[in-house]
Amino acid sequence: MKNSEYIITVDLGGTKILSALLNSENEIVGKVKQPTDSSKGADFIVECIVESISKLFDNHKVTEKNIKAIAMGVPGTVNPISGLLSNAPNLGIKDFNIKEALQKSYNIPVLLENDVNLAALGIKKYEFEDKVNNMLVVFIGTGIGGALIFDGKIYRGTNFFAGEIGHMKVNRKGEFIKGKNAKSFEMIASRTAIVESINKKLKKGSVSNILEFAKDDKIKSSALANAVESGDKLVLKEIKKACKVIGSVLGSITTLLNIDTIVLGGGVVEAMDDFILPEVQKSFMKIVLAEPGKDVKIIATNLGDDAPLYGGIALVEEFLTS
Repeated sequence: MKNSEYIITVDLGGTKILSALLNSENEIVGKVKQPTDSSKGADFIVECIVESISKLFDNHKVTEKNIKAIAMGVPGTVNPISGLLSNAPNLGIKDFNIKEALQKSYNIPVLLENDVNLAALGIKKYEFEDKVNNMLVVFIGTGIGGALIFDGKIYRGTNFFAGEIGHMKVNRKGEFIKGKNAKSFEMIASRTAIVESINKKLKKGSVSNILEFAKDDKIKSSALANAVESGDKLVLKEIKKACKVIGSVLGSITTLLNIDTIVLGGGVVEAMDDFILPEVQKSFMKIVLAEPGKDVKIIATNLGDDAPLYGGIALVEEFLTS
């Protein structure tokens, strides 16, 4: 076995840790998936990440000498140079140097990136073969995250905050507003928001079969998709409302940035892209100006959860290849 034959990519999410071992042929040769328990704090999450990586080592009989680097995507604002995770709301973490904490366990480079940025790097490299110019990637799940590619390169922004689309203030029409009626985009259109709205309606007596598809009364993306397929009127209505907001926000952003490609991902999209994409497209076309909107492709990523895993390869190439 050659030295530095592999890389490890870790996708740290709001509900799970997904770690993968990738070989020199850019193939995923193994994965370890385990739940994220953010209630126990940042140090415990780091312990869980180390445990996940140790399982990869054990499962595939590799050691650090076989690993070129560890690349990790985190759901929040992270400085990829210093490793400071300044804010990760879905993990309850603020001002924590997660790179420094992880590096204590390893003698190989640990590289950090925002999770959706990492996914965008994977999509750009492996779905578009680096032939996409101006792209917006939006992942819809526990929250809503975004990433921007300009002129073929990831755009991180002045303070590494670029792409945080989920925190923009909008109303239920997708209009950008401020004041007491303003909510963040993800508070209106994420899976979490859709489920909260459905649960409120159920408590008020609305009829739905959604709980027939839910596991332990937890409504996941797969349950939403099954309810849509069954023709559940309440679920259809709530998801269409979310899609209207998503399309409107994407339309306004396209008018501003004149992007050529929008890629949607995340659990909700992966579970029912054939339903969501037409609904988003319909709302998008009502909002976007004709000239910037006429040639925009809106697609769902076909990489699914693997997008950030492949993005680790691109991150390693960016930071470790001279």
